[in-house]
Amino acid sequence: YVEKFPTERARSAVKDLSSLAPQTARLVKDDQEIEVPVEQVNPGDLVIIRPGEQIPVDGEVIAGHAFIDQATITGESLPIEAGPGAQVFAATLASQGTLRVQVTRVGKESTYGKVIKLVQEAEAQRGEIQRLADKFSAYYLPVVIAVALLTLLVRRDPMATAAVLVVACSCAFALATPIAILASVGAGAKQGILIKGGKYLELIPEIDTLLIDKTGTLTLGKPYLTDVIPLAATGSDQNLRFNDSHEAQLLLLSRAASAERYSEHPLAEAVRFEAVQRGIALLEPENFESIPGLGVKADLDGDMVAVGSRRLLESINGQVPEIPGERQLLDDGKTLLYVIANGQPCGLLAAADRLRPEVPQAIESIRALGIEKIELLTGDNQVNASRLAQQLGVSFQAELLPEDKIRVVREYQADGHRVLMVGDGINDAPAISQADIGIAMGAAGHNVAMEAAHIVLMRPDWELVPMVLQIGRRTTRTIKGNIIFTLAYNFIGLSLAALGYLPPILAAAAQSIPDLAILANSSRLIRQK
Repeated sequence: YVEKFPTERARSAVKDLSSLAPQTARLVKDDQEIEVPVEQVNPGDLVIIRPGEQIPVDGEVIAGHAFIDQATITGESLPIEAGPGAQVFAATLASQGTLRVQVTRVGKESTYGKVIKLVQEAEAQRGEIQRLADKFSAYYLPVVIAVALLTLLVRRDPMATAAVLVVACSCAFALATPIAILASVGAGAKQGILIKGGKYLELIPEIDTLLIDKTGTLTLGKPYLTDVIPLAATGSDQNLRFNDSHEAQLLLLSRAASAERYSEHPLAEAVRFEAVQRGIALLEPENFESIPGLGVKADLDGDMVAVGSRRLLESINGQVPEIPGERQLLDDGKTLLYVIANGQPCGLLAAADRLRPEVPQAIESIRALGIEKIELLTGDNQVNASRLAQQLGVSFQAELLPEDKIRVVREYQADGHRVLMVGDGINDAPAISQADIGIAMGAAGHNVAMEAAHIVLMRPDWELVPMVLQIGRRTTRTIKGNIIFTLAYNFIGLSLAALGYLPPILAAAAQSIPDLAILANSSRLIRQK
């Protein structure tokens, strides 16, 4: 009973996941809603999710808005807002709105199905310590029989011989590893950390080198406005000068965001996002024109406004002298958008990817765990890579292709290092797979990431990386403590029994103590945070 209790508690992660699997879906066919088993839903179908219902499939929101509780997938407790274009996952919970979702994956192929499969596979996988424990158990029985025979031959005491046979506890060796691994895999799954097997937990204490991808891993993976710089022509020479008043900034941002209103470019999205953040209402552009590779043009309240690259500015206004501050922004690795009104430059917008806010503290936590060699690997240019590496206090290699990242991983491994590679799991999949331990960051919905990585973080949260290291170290310490205790206990028990100090009835009682101690010690990992 005692053995079953912590084992079932450790397996509760899979049980909880499986019990949450949605069974039916509200399918739309011929403008009719039909409730059908999830197995009858196919990719491409349209389903309706009403407030308070579980989302039964992976899919893309076609219409509607709702708040989605994704804790079952990502471990994140705060709901996220989902609208048209958002990706949603099976077994998450919708509230405060109705969604129409076009199905992309169902059943075992859904993100939720893959999570269950990965956790089940992890529980079944045996690590190196487990194999050693099994091998030790196989040799332990002949040793016990030899000690018993020796006791009988030397002491001529059948009761002492019986006590030797009774006190020997080989099952404690077999229990030393699997319960601890089960507990840690289950505890990790509840936090949004999928560990694919005990061997990766055992490798974690050996890690001495951390290699990190940049875009989408350290950073948010999309541009945000960093500078809004209004310009004004002053003096008889019409030289451009800054006009950095608050009103001028709002006017510039209103013009740019309104002109970009119907552009699908990521930089246009960054401009619109900043305008919304500042409470600016967008104007309706007329004669909107998107110019590939240059930018956009539109008429706003009688003014012709253009937003785009310097090439667009020069195509409209001829050769334009360098604008004050322009060179510094470019040297900082920022992307510039030039705003032109009626043929005259009226402002600069600078955009850059943002560092995830929790990254600096997470890097410090990783250093505190003893990993000093941390290097940034990126396909970005030297300027951006250098600026970010300096900010974090790490070394870097820039302008790398995916095959270059694999080469770097192999070079470190050839020098005897144990390498942990953290990436977004898509373009970094080869390097993640090559590393001793590969972690895919924010891999919910990405099949490539979930297959390539050894450890999957279901949400893009850097606080989970030091948590992974701590889970691995605690698990390994617990397993080693279990084994050392079992060895010591059995040595003492066999010695006392062979010398006649432990009668058979006490030996029988003592035989169960290592099992109980190991189960209690391993069960502590179920609640680790």
